[in-house]
Amino acid sequence: MPGTLIAVDVVRMTILCGGVLPVEANSSGNAGTPSILPTMTPAIPILARAQHALTEFFRLEAAAGIVLMLAAALALVCANSSLAETYQAFRHLALGSQLLEWWVNDGLMAVFFLLVSLEIKREVVSGQLSSRSQLVLPVVCAAAGVALPALLYAALNHADAGAMRGWAVPTATDIAFALGVLALLGARVPLGMKLLLSTIAVTDDLIAILIIAVFYSQGLQWPMLAGAALVTVAMWLLNQRKVTRLAPYLVLGAVLWFLVLKSGVHATLAGVVTGLMIPHVDKANAIDDAVEYSPLETLEHALHPWVAFVILPLFAFVNAGLALGKFTAEDLHAPLPLGIALGLVLGKPLGIVGAALLLRALKIARFPEGMDLRAMLGLGLLCGIGFTMSLFIAGLAFAGQPLHYNESVLGVLGASVLAALLGCAWLWGVLPRKAAG
Repeated sequence: MPGTLIAVDVVRMTILCGGVLPVEANSSGNAGTPSILPTMTPAIPILARAQHALTEFFRLEAAAGIVLMLAAALALVCANSSLAETYQAFRHLALGSQLLEWWVNDGLMAVFFLLVSLEIKREVVSGQLSSRSQLVLPVVCAAAGVALPALLYAALNHADAGAMRGWAVPTATDIAFALGVLALLGARVPLGMKLLLSTIAVTDDLIAILIIAVFYSQGLQWPMLAGAALVTVAMWLLNQRKVTRLAPYLVLGAVLWFLVLKSGVHATLAGVVTGLMIPHVDKANAIDDAVEYSPLETLEHALHPWVAFVILPLFAFVNAGLALGKFTAEDLHAPLPLGIALGLVLGKPLGIVGAALLLRALKIARFPEGMDLRAMLGLGLLCGIGFTMSLFIAGLAFAGQPLHYNESVLGVLGASVLAALLGCAWLWGVLPRKAAG
């Protein structure tokens, strides 16, 4: 989910630079201005900037998570009240040749995936995923947190070929939702937990993108794919020629979205490709975050509020409005929603915590500062909040299967709420009154 932004980077930069920006000697041998941005004031204290950036980031993410929860709750209220007809009319509002629901899921969510892609690229190039020591724990935990939920789901639904299309639904983590829950615990949450949760979620998003591309593409139109490939090459050439203006990339990205839409591959993947082509020139992570210098970071920061407070809440409102009256107690125990619930609530924490314990036992990685086994278990429970990406994958998996889709939404909503409650209650009980980090 969009989420890591500048938080991980500024901490890493603080550690690497020892609290000040690196400066470069000029031709006379005297200390000059920072090597990457010549006009920048040298020796700006980084620690204060890092703390401010982290505070702003987590405040924004927490607020975004709360807005997301409210949007989902409002959708449920509308779908189960006298407003049900109005709500359905809104979802099926015709905008041109397509419905509002289509524009949200296939159009606006491409912007969401663009932001996710930008975050992933920045993390790989200059962030938490740029070195082996930082990479191992979140990547292995995220992979285990994808594999075990999928296996649990498959164990319950292997006899139903239609239901098996949804094996990837319980594999996702909603970073905004999870950080919104963490915000309820205030200063008791160690910084290391927030950073690890964010990084696991970013890795989780990368895996989800690969799953969507490989398993949920159908009816491929090769001429359109060829056109999409040519547009991608054009963006790559712009990157290689060090073109830093965003306009050419965004125009080509819009063309790419259209071609991918017509190709049989889900259109949102055009956002992923576009994000990977946006240049990131601050690879040393040495520029003041207040200075928008890297095109990637410029676009990332510009998109983040729109995605967090407009696109994702609108997606939640359009997709979370499930009419609960049509379900019986027996439906709650059906293999499909039960598989999703077990995958998210049980599979996620077992996979993540189990992988973390194994890495620690092998002395490959250690828990972040301020976290013990109990805190790691709480983090694993919060990673069971699937919501946005889970709902998105459910829409892809069960297109044309309304019964399976409704059951999957029921499973996602129920499991996400349960994971949030369990994670919050557990961490409330085990975290010290004052955060360790």
